[in-house]
Amino acid sequence: MKSSKKIILVTALGLGMLAAGAATYLFQQFVPNRTHVDPDFHTISKPVFYEGNYNSTSAIGEKEGLKLPLELVQKWIDPNIIYEKSTDSVIITTKDKVLRMKTTELSALMNEKPLSLSFPVEKKDETIYLPIEPLKQLYPFEIRESAKSGAILLFKQGDIIHWGKHAGKKVAELRTEGSIKAPIVSEIAVDEQVMILSTEGDWYKVQQESGPIGFVRKSELTQDHDETIPVQTQTSSYVSWKPITGKLNMTWEHVISKNPDTSKIVDMPGLQVVSPTWFSVADSEGKISNLADAAYVKWAQDRNYQVWALFSNGFDADRTTKVLSTYDLRMKMIKQLLGFAQTYKLQGINIDFENVYLKDKENLVQFVRELTPFMHEQGLSVTIDVTPKSTNEMWSMFYDRPALAEVVDYMMLMAYDEYWATSPKSGSVSSLPWTERSITALLTTDKVPPSKLVLGVPFYTRQWTEETKNGKLTATSKTLTMSAAQAIINEKKLTPTFLADTGQNYVEYKDGDKLIRIWLEDEISIKARAALVAKYDLAGVASWRRGFELPASWQVLKDALPTVKP
Repeated sequence: MKSSKKIILVTALGLGMLAAGAATYLFQQFVPNRTHVDPDFHTISKPVFYEGNYNSTSAIGEKEGLKLPLELVQKWIDPNIIYEKSTDSVIITTKDKVLRMKTTELSALMNEKPLSLSFPVEKKDETIYLPIEPLKQLYPFEIRESAKSGAILLFKQGDIIHWGKHAGKKVAELRTEGSIKAPIVSEIAVDEQVMILSTEGDWYKVQQESGPIGFVRKSELTQDHDETIPVQTQTSSYVSWKPITGKLNMTWEHVISKNPDTSKIVDMPGLQVVSPTWFSVADSEGKISNLADAAYVKWAQDRNYQVWALFSNGFDADRTTKVLSTYDLRMKMIKQLLGFAQTYKLQGINIDFENVYLKDKENLVQFVRELTPFMHEQGLSVTIDVTPKSTNEMWSMFYDRPALAEVVDYMMLMAYDEYWATSPKSGSVSSLPWTERSITALLTTDKVPPSKLVLGVPFYTRQWTEETKNGKLTATSKTLTMSAAQAIINEKKLTPTFLADTGQNYVEYKDGDKLIRIWLEDEISIKARAALVAKYDLAGVASWRRGFELPASWQVLKDALPTVKP
């Protein structure tokens, strides 16, 4: 009898434990979590949000006195805004504006014209804060400031906001995750509208106008309406110059100390632009040397040639570092170029910076970004010369080709010097396969638009002399014009051979123990380069240099380049 009672007691106790366990399980599964937690951004006094993300640094001020941290503006509005520590300045460049603001100062410069600010750039500890007023003048975005929390919501033109509305009879709980077991981060009032960011199963991820972001059950929200942030049409008076009959055909005019006698320049059918090498950096203070000639400009423009004067860094790396280092020095050069352009009635500037330290890569881009709005304001074309891509830092890697291509009207690819003057091996100045690889690298890897890419073609070659000294093969070279190479062929009674591996004609002959080799630039190579322009629908060609070509080359090039009806 005692044994039976014991069994009943144990059974009851077990059933009770099972019931308690079941109750606990049911509670864990179906009873909502009532714990309240602070939003992730609760330590930020004035958070700024974009697309459901918030910046880790707070904004300061409010309403028209609102200021945004520079790192936020760079991340969400324009990565090209810079803070120049040496001059304590923030510099903003757009397609047609250059704004320079110094910290604590209410006087700024917009395209070098005085601009009064209501609130200055501010520096607190190591954080730079930008006033919202000039930003809104330059960039198409919208700011909404919560009166309840001070939170800032940032929207860009064209953004679509999906609004939902809580239509229940009591507050809805906004949770940290899509589960009733997740803590509550905020509450949504009856009839309150929230922004729907995404859908996750039976839950919406939403954001309140006061800032909190979390999850609410779909059953507690109705989709209300969509709002599109208006797109502001931006107009510019500048229109990039383009040839009306087809591809660009430009040539560089090499001016060392004096300009050419234009009366001796042969007719150049098909040519549209000349680029005389007139301007270069003269010293580390930004002075520019000037070889420009008004008579040459008149000669060119009488023949309907555009004049895009070349501006060089003189290939002096140390001097280049200095003149690109500050806004004031960069602007000093820009103002001189603008003055020269007005004085000589130029139609463009061609930038040719070579032999530049890799550390100056960003400063070169900044210079071009500052230069271009001023040039465009005067209707001047801006172009830049770049080398093919390679691992050579000072010859190739310092060019930020994607960034430069965004700014300039045309980018000239100097597709020559594959084998350079002091190369230890002999070879072509510009074999066709190498040229094509150079083109495709810029089009694919660097995303340079073909409509902006101009193929630089050589009007010169090199005569290579190979000989064995002390058991070692050596190679030396000298530059030949097309006519000089043709003279050697005639004198030596040579017959050119077409080399499929270079896509060019080639000659060689012996001079005692020496082997003389020439990869030719001629009608065949000109046509092949024009064919590459057609194949990749490039903007055109630029030839280095006038005076090295055979006179007939111009007609060959004109006939070979693709054309369109005007």
